[in-house]
Amino acid sequence: MPHLNLEYSDSLGDLDVDVLLMRLNHALVASGQFADELDIKSRAQRFSRYRIGTADGDRAFAHVRLAILSGRSPEVKKQLSGALLKVLQGAIPAQDGLDIQLCVEVLDIDRDAYAKQHLPG
Repeated sequence: MPHLNLEYSDSLGDLDVDVLLMRLNHALVASGQFADELDIKSRAQRFSRYRIGTADGDRAFAHVRLAILSGRSPEVKKQLSGALLKVLQGAIPAQDGLDIQLCVEVLDIDRDAYAKQHLPG
């Protein structure tokens, strides 16, 4: 735990996803909310078929969904989403003629129902 999913539009072009995922992971480690860096799992999915709004125009998005075990306060969740949004802002600069939306969502996973096993190599 946690699980981080990055979804982004292919209109973001030269986005270095590997670097971005590493920066997002580092932000989670720096938060002090997670016991071991090994617990952080992140992945990315690029979308070539998407629609933003109803008007024509060049638009793009990056959306981070962070799923964490339940029990953290709203303040901690806000700190996590703010830290991750700051990473997105640093990695995805404004581009002339392209409307970009960056967002972060923090979700709870039911602590009692979550199961995990680590198989070290």
